[in-house]
Order: sequence, then C-alpha cells, then structure tokens
Amino acid sequence: MPELKNYRVFISHAWEYNADYHRLVKMLNEADLFNWSNYSVPEHDPLDMKGLMTALERQIDPTNIVIILSGMYAAHSDWIQKEIDIAIKKGKTIIGIAPWGQQNIPVVIQEAAEDVIRWNTTSIIDAIRKYAK
Repeated sequence: MPELKNYRVFISHAWEYNADYHRLVKMLNEADLFNWSNYSVPEHDPLDMKGLMTALERQIDPTNIVIILSGMYAAHSDWIQKEIDIAIKKGKTIIGIAPWGQQNIPVVIQEAAEDVIRWNTTSIIDAIRKYAK
C-alpha cells in the first residue's frame, strides 16, 4: 500500500467557543486512511497579540488548506476575516463547514470558500483531498 499523503490543515477557531473545533479534530484524527497535521493555533501556545498578523501568516503559510467553522463567524467576524484575508493572500483554498443543523452560512464565507460542506467525516475528508494544494 502506498504511503498516504499528509495534509497540512489550518482550522479557524476561537478558544472560548472550541467545541466544534475539538469535534472536527477528533473526526480527522479518527478517520481511516487519512493523515493530517494540525497547523491551527494551539490553546497551550497562543499567538502573541503584538505581532498577531505576522504570526498568523506563519501558521497559515505552510498549509495545504484552510477550514472555516462557519458557525463562529458572527461572534468572531473580525478575527475570522483576518484569517480569510491571509488565506486568500497566500493562495490557500478555503473550505467552510456549515454549523450543525443550520442552513444559513455567512455570505463572506460563502464568497471566500471553494466549497461549504456539512458535518460529515467523509464529506470533510473528501473536500480536503479534493481542494488541498
């Protein structure tokens, strides 16, 4: 069996609303035949607010793809918009994950994302494989 590609993924999240982030990480970690590295900002090592944009660019730069958890947008639109702007500037593909049980996705995420998918392990991994550069 050939070696699996390792996908480098940045997941946009906020630590005070981290249940969806942890759910997604668990899904990706437990997926069969899928290797990935998490380039998100770790809770135990937050970015220095003084050089935030530069540090955020360093986190996103080596990734293959950026995932935006769409349900967080209303509460953290400024922060997430900066991550979207950096991803676009760096030529990273963005995929959005729709909030559990909601049909409405923020327009800014619809416009920035190559695709918006639902909370399903197979759909998420298929999107990562399809769109990761």
